[in-house]
Amino acid sequence: MVQGKFKKAKLPASVQQKQKQKNAKAFTRRSNAPIQAKKAKFSEQQKIKNAISKTVNKSVENELRSRAVEGQIKLSKAQEAVAKHHQARAKAVEAGPSS
Repeated sequence: MVQGKFKKAKLPASVQQKQKQKNAKAFTRRSNAPIQAKKAKFSEQQKIKNAISKTVNKSVENELRSRAVEGQIKLSKAQEAVAKHHQARAKAVEAGPSS
């Protein structure tokens, strides 16, 4: 025959107060203490890793795109003007110094 469910017995008031005091002490903080981010010591390493992976990914993507387009990289008008200027300067240097 089934006896039924057990009822949870309540603890005496003095024991409950002691448990509350223990829990309260575990979470007390200084009133003027700044809130620190979790894993603060790893933030610099994360930033460096992210920067490296970003540059590597960009360079790999540019290389893949250039191979896919058979080496033709489309430049903006400003970039084309700069490239032409640098080519002209390189030709002038090869031709000889003009004093």
